Amino acid sequence: MRTSKFLSLCAIAASALAISGCSSLGGGGGGPTEAAYVARDVETLYTAAKARLDRGDLTVAAALFDEVERQHPYSPWARRAQLMSAFAYYARGQYNQSIQSATRFLSIHPGNRDAPYAYYLIAMCFYEQIRDVERDQAITLQARRALQEVIRRYPSSQYAADARLKLDLVNDHLAGKEMEIGRHYERTGLWLAAQLRFKTVVEDYETTSHAAEALYRLTETSLALGIPEEARRYAAVLGANYPGSDWYEKTYELIEDHHPEALGG
Repeated sequence: MRTSKFLSLCAIAASALAISGCSSLGGGGGGPTEAAYVARDVETLYTAAKARLDRGDLTVAAALFDEVERQHPYSPWARRAQLMSAFAYYARGQYNQSIQSATRFLSIHPGNRDAPYAYYLIAMCFYEQIRDVERDQAITLQARRALQEVIRRYPSSQYAADARLKLDLVNDHLAGKEMEIGRHYERTGLWLAAQLRFKTVVEDYETTSHAAEALYRLTETSLALGIPEEARRYAAVLGANYPGSDWYEKTYELIEDHHPEALGG
């Protein structure tokens, strides 16, 4: 999974940054001594960094790209080295360092032609840190904001196309978290608190795979609260939008068993 994501990003990066030959996920070979300060001309230093990246020596590659910027900060090579450093850190799984490098690149070169890739790389760093729905979703929200930023700024780019696909997955993940909390409240009899979570899914994540269940749960909690007219309304919305779903069948049976008068006939 991790390797396929890396190869995908590397393929996109190749067109923007002319990365020849995707590096592997390893960090072996060489050592930190190669990145130690030795005054070198910019082309030699950059070439050494690129060679390390191509060989999969990601730690040394990132350090050498950083060294290009330190030794030759006003060189055109430094601009590219910043972004290559961000890529190497990303490939290494050092997401905070990658975000810092990409953010620094954008602060200095906001209008550069490679800016879309920098925004996309930041989004990918957040996206790959998303945790399961049972844990805190702060990083998921950051991933959503970063993906939305790519789409907002560069709607016609290849990065935006991929960001839209990932945004759908992020929204589904966030909806899943709301459902998980809502079901917990429902199990403990906190009907109103549960309803708030299920309503969030219906209102904010209506295109996700969780919307049909959320409507069923709203029907269920409305019946538990003694408001069958609300249950009927949610059941009607569920029937109109998901007429052939298992959740609609369960909803119909639920109302028929407990409040048949809510069916209106």
